[in-house]
Amino acid sequence: MVSDGTTKREGSGGREKTGPGRGPGDDPYGAIRTLLTSADAGDLRKGLELAEREIARVGSSEARPLFEIVSAVFYLDPLDRPDLMPVLDEAVNLVVGFGEWVIPVLVDHLEAGDVKAQLAAGHALGRIGSDAIAPLMAKYDAVSDPAVRPFVLYALGKIGSPRVAEAVPLMLEAAASDDVEIRDTAARALGRMAESIPPGGMPDDQRRAVVDKLHALLAETNVGVRSKAVRSLGKLAKAGHLTGPELETLAGACRRLLGQDESFEWDRAYVVRKEAEEALLYARD
Repeated sequence: MVSDGTTKREGSGGREKTGPGRGPGDDPYGAIRTLLTSADAGDLRKGLELAEREIARVGSSEARPLFEIVSAVFYLDPLDRPDLMPVLDEAVNLVVGFGEWVIPVLVDHLEAGDVKAQLAAGHALGRIGSDAIAPLMAKYDAVSDPAVRPFVLYALGKIGSPRVAEAVPLMLEAAASDDVEIRDTAARALGRMAESIPPGGMPDDQRRAVVDKLHALLAETNVGVRSKAVRSLGKLAKAGHLTGPELETLAGACRRLLGQDESFEWDRAYVVRKEAEEALLYARD
């Protein structure tokens, strides 16, 4: 019987410390692994709690094997199980606490091949912040599978640091991609980045390039890209990145999308019109 997390060595008076739930020859993290592969919210929370205690006991650098165990939670489907969203959030926070060594591991996890896990890794990298910017930019250039690039852009858009301005040139390149998913994600991320970059935080020529590119994307045939572009223009306006004339231009573009100009030809996509209505509120200020 094991009652204190230790096992007695044969022929020795010493005692060997083991992890939670370990018996002779067992998985040192067997109890945690079992709990974190459960579909029960209580089990999952208990598993995360045990993992957190173990990380505190051995130190984050020694707890690397726990990453793969904890990251199993990333594969939960919050659309199918919205009640598990808080558990997923706890897992993301726990992974962020591993420290700097986890950044390249998470960046590689963007190639997991499962959208749920890739988005969760993106969330974690966003919470890590500015230290993840350079590794993410390097990943975008190095990755061979173009399907991974939207997740890299997504992660960059989640970083709430003014330093994310370093990634604006890459985002502009992505917004001109032939791949519609890359353009869509870049259009969205540009607006998210504008919320983190203070007015004047981008060189003026770069700022104008962002505005011009988003206006160009309003002519896209893809509804998702158009809606993300007008939303991001609204965020640029709200965050104080647009000049007076640029606000007027945005107001005109929004009225055109809403059929409020002399042509009376509105955008047929409701989501685009909805985003245009909101952006128009900030274009009027």
